[in-house]
Amino acid sequence: MAAFRISSTWTQAPLIERILPTAVSFGRFTLVLVGGMVIFALILLIDGHNGFEALRSMYDNSIASEFGRQEILVKLIPFGLCAAATAIPARAGLINVGGEGQFYMGAWAATWVILFSGAPTALLLPLAFVAGAAGGGAWAGITALLRIKGNVNEAISSLLLNFVAIQVVNYFVYGPWRDPEGPAWPYTSIFPSAAELPVIYGSRVTAGLFIVLAVFVAMFLVFKFTRVGFRTRVVGGNAEAAERSGISVGKYLFWSLAIGGAVAGLAGMAEVTGIQGRLRSGISIQYGYIGFLASWLGGHSAWGICLAALLFGAISVGGDSLQIGAGLPASSVNILMSLILFGVLASRRNIWKVGG
Repeated sequence: MAAFRISSTWTQAPLIERILPTAVSFGRFTLVLVGGMVIFALILLIDGHNGFEALRSMYDNSIASEFGRQEILVKLIPFGLCAAATAIPARAGLINVGGEGQFYMGAWAATWVILFSGAPTALLLPLAFVAGAAGGGAWAGITALLRIKGNVNEAISSLLLNFVAIQVVNYFVYGPWRDPEGPAWPYTSIFPSAAELPVIYGSRVTAGLFIVLAVFVAMFLVFKFTRVGFRTRVVGGNAEAAERSGISVGKYLFWSLAIGGAVAGLAGMAEVTGIQGRLRSGISIQYGYIGFLASWLGGHSAWGICLAALLFGAISVGGDSLQIGAGLPASSVNILMSLILFGVLASRRNIWKVGG
């Protein structure tokens, strides 16, 4: 009910009072974005490259081209879901750095269902969806139990579990799950066509886009208009006060982490069923870590992380052109992402405040 009263108060405020904070935030973000790009260009200039030409090449190969726009939407799926995996626990005051491992375990669980469960063909994709969420959620549940029962810092445990998850997947793709009829590469067999997400736009944008949009809408509605969302924010604001008011803090901590992990697991499922068509080693290109950055950049709000994921998608797609045009490694765009993130965080009065 408190969430409804807040919303009602906001809608009754004068128009200028509602628009001005948004305009100021947008102007601040634009300034930080431009500043980050200028600093990035100067770094490239110091290294002997034409920094501003590199930025133009990134723009031409991402936002300015049809193929680039499609690839940005492709990147939105893992970036957005992994960002949501960070944002959901953040509402309860938790720092989930384990999106990468949860992504891998979601992909692993979905692969098991598709290749080894013996399920009917028509049920492969729905069961892969459930398995992906369960795999990521269960992996995050380990972090949650360590936090609640052992008081182990969730940022450290979730980060360390990333490396465990990657090695679990490597064991299976190098060993018992490796395609016996293919080359000696760490790949599983190709998935049957019934277990592939349908393409809905262009040649690579799959129905996984609907998943990420549904997650954003659900986040917005739950945290704005439900008692569960309100109590989760209370736990994140002051866990001791929440405990005294009768809220089961441990339950909210556990489920916020588990649901966040499930969302990251869906990202892994969407990657193997929509893009790769099989499980392989190194399936994530740091999706979990970039999602973590996108969540903090977007203030842990649904629409904020959507815009941040789109921005990082554009930077990532444009960064591929740096290898060809400027002779730079594509990973150099991580510098630009970091500059933007640090600039946005530094521009806020309280960088640790979870967005509404």
